[in-house]
Amino acid sequence: MLNKTETIYTIDDIMEFILKDDRHESYDTSKIVSAYDFAATAHANQMRSSGEPYITHPVAVSYILLQLGMDTDTVCAGLLHDVVEDTDHSLEEIKKLFGQDVAMLVDGVTKLGKIPLFTKEEQQAENVRKILLAMSQDIRVIIIKLADRLHNMRTLQFRPAHKQRNTALETMNIYAPIAHRLGIKTIQDEIEDIAFHYLDPFAYAEIENALKIRSDERQRFIKQIESQIEERFVQMGLEKPQLAGRVKSVYGIFKKSFMQNKSIDQIYDIYAVRIVVNTVNECYNALGIIHDMYKPMPNRFKDYIATPKSNMYQSLHTTVIGSEGIPFEVQIRTVDMNYIAEYGIAAHWKYKEGIKGKDKLENRLAWIRQIIEAQQSADDVEEIVRTIKSDLSPEDTFAFTPKGDVITLPAGATIVDFAYAIHTQVGNKMKGAKVDGKLVSLDYELKTGEIVEILTSNSPDHSPNRAWIDIAKTHEAKSKIRAWFKKERREENVARGKEALEKEFKRNGVNVPPEDLEKFLSDDMHRHNCETLDDFYAALGYGGIILSKILPRLKESYNKQYRSEQPVAPVVVPKRSSTGIIVGGENNIEVKLAKCCSPLPGEDIVAFVTKGHGFSVHRKDCVNYLNSINGGGDPERWTPATWAENTKKNDNPIFNASIDIVSGDLLSVPMQVMAVTSEMRIPVLSFNSKTLKNGNSEILIQCQIAGSEQLALMLAKLRKIPLVISADRVIN
Repeated sequence: MLNKTETIYTIDDIMEFILKDDRHESYDTSKIVSAYDFAATAHANQMRSSGEPYITHPVAVSYILLQLGMDTDTVCAGLLHDVVEDTDHSLEEIKKLFGQDVAMLVDGVTKLGKIPLFTKEEQQAENVRKILLAMSQDIRVIIIKLADRLHNMRTLQFRPAHKQRNTALETMNIYAPIAHRLGIKTIQDEIEDIAFHYLDPFAYAEIENALKIRSDERQRFIKQIESQIEERFVQMGLEKPQLAGRVKSVYGIFKKSFMQNKSIDQIYDIYAVRIVVNTVNECYNALGIIHDMYKPMPNRFKDYIATPKSNMYQSLHTTVIGSEGIPFEVQIRTVDMNYIAEYGIAAHWKYKEGIKGKDKLENRLAWIRQIIEAQQSADDVEEIVRTIKSDLSPEDTFAFTPKGDVITLPAGATIVDFAYAIHTQVGNKMKGAKVDGKLVSLDYELKTGEIVEILTSNSPDHSPNRAWIDIAKTHEAKSKIRAWFKKERREENVARGKEALEKEFKRNGVNVPPEDLEKFLSDDMHRHNCETLDDFYAALGYGGIILSKILPRLKESYNKQYRSEQPVAPVVVPKRSSTGIIVGGENNIEVKLAKCCSPLPGEDIVAFVTKGHGFSVHRKDCVNYLNSINGGGDPERWTPATWAENTKKNDNPIFNASIDIVSGDLLSVPMQVMAVTSEMRIPVLSFNSKTLKNGNSEILIQCQIAGSEQLALMLAKLRKIPLVISADRVIN
């Protein structure tokens, strides 16, 4: 359940916790107290949104770190994690007073808010990139960050509504998947539940109320099952196991019920009983006992001991039906496995005897290095957020090679992802694949338990296909394919990228003189680590730079640099007109709005003399107008034009406009788009949506707009909708 009241901890609580810990002698309490004194002084005049002194936040973060069993330096870093970012103290001071390790941890957690970046999305992406880089050096960085995020979520009720939703969305997309991959279930469940509460309060309340209604009945049922199991173990002369019952988290129930269209009563693992024994053999013995006591449900047994999850979670799961006909899940694991299941990677510090050697720890950090390596070949920094959402997906697929090796991939992964997960050369030489002995297409989505055989070519001329980039779901596979094209097909990439850029420039009326082009593109070249113009073309060619992402910024830059240099038409004093447009100082002239640019009241316009049909009115940034006055033909047929005053005051929205919206979600965004148009009383003529190849969604609406001011306001509102990537007017 959502914790409505947050406990406020003090340094005394920290000291009391340490003294009660079995490992209290391993803590340097004087160093922790010194870190507290330093942080308390640094944050002395700062307050939180709740009205509490700011120091309560780092103290709470450090208390969470102690609960996870982290060491002295991590606890100190938790106390100091906001000092460099939010006060005048430097990282050098931290290093001098508390040592290199503490300073490194603080630096890893510090956000990049003081560094100027192009967009808010890029700042978020760079923050996550920095955390991942620091994680690859020391995993304690992300544990501090998760503790920081957990406390911020617990106190989210004190933040404005729009910040509550934005923080909850970021938590669900980034921090909850990372907590899952690190196996820290205690944090994952709590931040998911709180985030869900703010993202969908009605669904949260519905599930919460349903759980409360039968709460006593559920608790009695779990206690009854525990008693039956304990009694059976005693009857068989076995040592009593550790038993614990639980009810599934609110968000866990939502994923199973609402997203799979099931009622709560149809969720078989809403109840679970955990059995903790001493050895692996005892786990399988306990499984036999449970299956003897209760009727097991078909296809509901999972052996995560033989095949651990990607976060090294190990346990036996089976769903059985009790004497009352109620299904429930039984989880069976050893003591060591239980420590790891609860504390994840933090168990390395809290229960060092529970993780034997460094090998397991190294295996559990391998996914971080894979993401880092994939990011090094990506030139689009915004890709990192999509990488987190896909590569850290909580739902994993376990597929097997013919030799029995397990390949763990995100849900929805394809044959292409499988091949590149085995080895880069296997992917590059792939010509086909078999799943369970049958030939399948390369876009086949793998399912857990399938045996996959990759068919490769021995021909030296065989190479990857560019279409594989769209087929692949993991960033690792996409980056390896791009890396091959980047290295092996440079000349082709340069020509391909140059052609694509010239085509888009022509389509959008961007006419940069050739001698100015490199200077015009310099910001984007630097941003994507391109030293020469050919490097930039090549990156466009192999897909390292997504042209649709950079084009809006290039158009804006072009308008600022070049449009202001064009000759300005004589200003005509606006007056009334029956047509709403004044051409060459004359009103009531026959005009029609050009379909190529669909001008709106408030936009700069110009008129073209047609043959026998009056004047065709265009926007001044229309491609046809720009091409004509730049030598494309008949510049003398263009005449200055303006909107009449009565047009701008007209409240009737008679001008059609097309709006293109790209989002990361096709479920909630359409409703929010309609809410914007309804609020602004904008008539919608048509509404169409589709899913794009990259997983995003596109919505195209035809509506009636009163003028450019209303259009600008509408676009601004649409761009503020969470999950909306872009919202732009489409010119036919």
